[in-house]
Amino acid sequence: MTPDLSLHPTIDPARSDLREPAPRATRAAFMAEDDKAMLRAARDLTKGLGEAKPGIYWPDMLVSAGVGYAAIAAAILSQNLAVQIAAGLVAALALYRALMFIHELTHIHRDALPGFRTGWNLLVGIPLLTPSFMYEGVHTIHHKRTQYGTPEDPEYLPLALMKPWSLPLFVLVAILAPVALIIRAAVLVPLGALIPAVRTFTWERFSALSINPDFRRRPPEGDFVDRVRWQEAGVFVWSWCLIASVFVIGWQPLAIALAILSLTAVLNQLRTLVAHLWENEGEPMTVTAQFLDSVNVPPPGIAAEIWAPVGLRYHALHHLMPSMPYHDLPEAHRRLARELGTGSTYEGANHPGMLVLVGRIAKSTMGKKAA
Repeated sequence: MTPDLSLHPTIDPARSDLREPAPRATRAAFMAEDDKAMLRAARDLTKGLGEAKPGIYWPDMLVSAGVGYAAIAAAILSQNLAVQIAAGLVAALALYRALMFIHELTHIHRDALPGFRTGWNLLVGIPLLTPSFMYEGVHTIHHKRTQYGTPEDPEYLPLALMKPWSLPLFVLVAILAPVALIIRAAVLVPLGALIPAVRTFTWERFSALSINPDFRRRPPEGDFVDRVRWQEAGVFVWSWCLIASVFVIGWQPLAIALAILSLTAVLNQLRTLVAHLWENEGEPMTVTAQFLDSVNVPPPGIAAEIWAPVGLRYHALHHLMPSMPYHDLPEAHRRLARELGTGSTYEGANHPGMLVLVGRIAKSTMGKKAA
C-alpha cells in the first residue's frame, strides 16, 4: 500500500528532491574553480592532527616486514602445497603493506622520523629492489597543482578514456616487475657505472615508480645524489646475492620468492587502477577537481584496509592534505564527513569498493570503443 505522505508534516510530497538525491559532485564541475568552503574545512577541522608518530610507524613497518619475510621462509621450506599457498598469500600481503611505507617517505618531513628512511631502505626497499629514491622526487610531481593529470605527471594515465584492452594489460604487466627489477639492479646499474649513455637511459626511464611511459626523470641534485648512490649500491649487491643463490641452494627458493613478489606487484597495480577515476584528458585541474578525480574507500568494511593499506584507502583525502600522516587520515575523514555531510563535495570522492571502481573504469573504456 502506498503511504499517505500527508500524515507526515515534515515531508513535502511535492518536493522531487526527496525522490531524486542531489547530483554527485564531479571533477568536471570544479575544473575552473575550487570549492573553497571544503578546502577551509579541511584546514580548520584537522587542527591538532599531522604529527608523524614514531611509536606507530616503526612497529607497523617492522611487524609487516617481519611477518612477510617469515611467511616467505615458510613458503620456501614447506613441502605442503596448501601451506605454501597460504604462506605465500600472507607474505604477499605483509610485504605489500611494508612496501607502501615508501609513499609516506615522500611526504613526511625529513626530520620527523629519525632513522626511519634508512631503516626502511635496509629492511624493505633494498631487499625488495625498490629503494626510496625510486619514489622520492617523483611522487611529489603527481601532487603539483599544475602537473597533476597532465602529460608531465609520472603517475597519471587517462585509463578510463583508453581502449578496453589497456586495463588487463596495465594489471598483468606488473607480473614481470620483480624480474625487471633484478635486471635493472644487476645489469643496467653496473653497466651505467661504465657507460654514461646507459646510466642516463636507466635513470630517465627505469629509476622511477611511474606509470606514464612518456615520463623522463631529471638527474638527481644536491644531497639526493648521495642517497641514490648508496641505495643503488645496495640493490646491486643484493641482486647478485639473489642470482648467486641459484647456484648454492637451487632455483626453487628464488622462484617462489619472485612469484610472491609478483603477487604483491599485481595487488599494488590493482590498487593503482582504482586510486583515481582517470578521466582527465591532460588539462590542469583545481585542487577540488584533483580530489574528485581521486578515490576514498572509507569504512564500513575492512577489505580496503588490505588492498589499500597505510592510509591509501583515503587517497582522495590524501590529495587534499598530502603531508597528513597515514595514522591520522581516518580521524581527519571522520571529522570532515561529519561536518560536511551527505551531498557535499567531500562525499563525491567516496566510493564503495574496488570491484565497483574497476567496473566503472571498464564501462568507460567500453563506451569509448563503441564511440
